[in-house]
Amino acid sequence: MSKPPLVGLRRGEERRLRSGHPWAFSNEIDMTPATKALEPGSVVALTTAGGDRIGLATFNPHSLIGARLLTDTVDIEIDAAFFAGRFKRAIELRDRLIGRPFYRLAHAEADGLPGLIVDRFGDVIAVQANSAGMDRLLPQIVEALQSLLSPRAIVVKNDSPVRGLEGLGQSVEVVHGTVDGPIAVEEYGAKFSADLVGGQKTGWFYDQRDNRHIVGRMAKDARVLDLYCYAGGFAVQAALGGAREVLAVDRSEGALALAQRSAELNDVASKMRVEKAEAFDALDKMIAAKEQFDVVVADPPAFVKSRKDIKVGTQGYRKLARLSAQLVAPGGLLFIASCSHLMDPPAFADAVRHGLADFKRGARVLYTLGAAPDHPVHPALPESAYLKAQLLQLD
Repeated sequence: MSKPPLVGLRRGEERRLRSGHPWAFSNEIDMTPATKALEPGSVVALTTAGGDRIGLATFNPHSLIGARLLTDTVDIEIDAAFFAGRFKRAIELRDRLIGRPFYRLAHAEADGLPGLIVDRFGDVIAVQANSAGMDRLLPQIVEALQSLLSPRAIVVKNDSPVRGLEGLGQSVEVVHGTVDGPIAVEEYGAKFSADLVGGQKTGWFYDQRDNRHIVGRMAKDARVLDLYCYAGGFAVQAALGGAREVLAVDRSEGALALAQRSAELNDVASKMRVEKAEAFDALDKMIAAKEQFDVVVADPPAFVKSRKDIKVGTQGYRKLARLSAQLVAPGGLLFIASCSHLMDPPAFADAVRHGLADFKRGARVLYTLGAAPDHPVHPALPESAYLKAQLLQLD
């Protein structure tokens, strides 16, 4: 077994790691010339200033997050067998939680795999490495997934902008098998189509699975608007829940094609219509036309992508709540969400509250929601609870 290089922390900077936090920031690390010369993504042994071993981590001398802890054991190899052990534990949990092989298989730090996302679509796997360490370890990751699951195909979907913070480029590659079209997804008995190669994120948003089901159960006989519909998750579940009419809006023709395909797969195409439009433009147009819906879903992409965006992003969520509320019929429902990890739940709730007050709509919160349980939260990283949502009834 090869010995990893040693990377030391500055004096007193081990306390947070000792208490369970998985990161060491660059200003906590003793950046000696030898340390700075290490290749980004190297596996290193982290030590205290006194030389005590803390554990093994991936290291990037050029990132704000200098080290990401993999294990507090220092005498093991970070190889395919290591990843197979972590994946096996994660799969066993998901099989208990979900029961079907359509889920987020690995959710980064919460599954002991910092910077790594793995989504499972039956016999096809999507992998996203968002740190230099996981990018460097991709051969071992792929080997472990092949040994455990024997998938038909593995797509490495490394096109996330966050990779730029680690000095990494963007790419999408099918590293095992072939993917020649949309991939099947199942949720609560519904069937969907996901684009793992050209679609957003890993091709599907498993985090909203349970929230889509909740909205679908409350859509009987309703007229439903699904804004930012992507591949039609909320729209199809609403139609299956008995909605009389569903309008799905998105600016992406590719996403709308997937939504239409999913409607056909579930035999609800006759009551579901798709429309290509920017969400705020569509809202203005429908408000002018005095449209009314019994259920409005507003599930936008992140409005806050960095700390400098917080003020503008907060205003965006407030505006989205205000405009969406104008389309909700009296007694109707508004589901509104934020996937901006830099916006905490109280700030999002305030933005929604102010948006409703701007239009003088009384409301009650029926559900305060987050991501599905296959997206667990690391106890020391509350910001990893990135998804926030409210389902409200409006007066």
